[in-house]
Amino acid sequence: MSRGSGERLFYSGMALAMLLTVSAGFARSFFLRPWFPDHPSPPETAFYWHGAVFTAWYLLLFVQPLLIATGRVDRHRRLGRAGAVVAAAMVVIGVYVALLAAGRPGGFIGVPVPPLAFLAIPFLDMMVFGILVACAIAKRNVPQTHKRLMLIASMGPLTAAVARLPFDFILASGPPAFFGLTDLFLLALVAWDLATRRRLHAATLWGGLLLVLSQPLRLLISGTDGWLGFAGWAVALVR
Repeated sequence: MSRGSGERLFYSGMALAMLLTVSAGFARSFFLRPWFPDHPSPPETAFYWHGAVFTAWYLLLFVQPLLIATGRVDRHRRLGRAGAVVAAAMVVIGVYVALLAAGRPGGFIGVPVPPLAFLAIPFLDMMVFGILVACAIAKRNVPQTHKRLMLIASMGPLTAAVARLPFDFILASGPPAFFGLTDLFLLALVAWDLATRRRLHAATLWGGLLLVLSQPLRLLISGTDGWLGFAGWAVALVR
């Protein structure tokens, strides 16, 4: 197998693994909801638009390497422009539904944490995603940087899917398991870099650091007066 073929296989495999994780995590509350009528699901219609947009993103992430592999570079670039619109929509609707959930009387479904404090997790998740995608778009003519940043950007939102996987040990372990299992995708990219380059690519290093360092940061700021004041103001905007 040539290096180019192996690289395309790696990125397609990573994208497929992410898509399967999203499908499994949100199967009961979104994809297979009619078969799980008693499973807790958001009552607001906006959450189903949110699910559709996020699913479109992971489908694009899977399709794009396949277009390159089949020599359809022009189609890859055209679809990439559509992907930029999807990414922007993800940030907007992701923040909006997080604010909606934080404004409910009961807060986030199945989350025994004060809603304004928990809001720090999805809110910063969308900020990190937006930053990484923006950097990836800026580096679209540098393929090795572009593809790594796109992959790392897509890892952040997976935490929500991981937290919903139907395994008791994940639920019992809480955020350390949610973030730790998500970071296995980053570890795979690190291993790929070391195996093929003998060193980390700069995009893997700096994008990975941004992702990983943002995870404890969300927990650290979530109970501060500054964050709670901002969160209360932001939630009031959508009421």
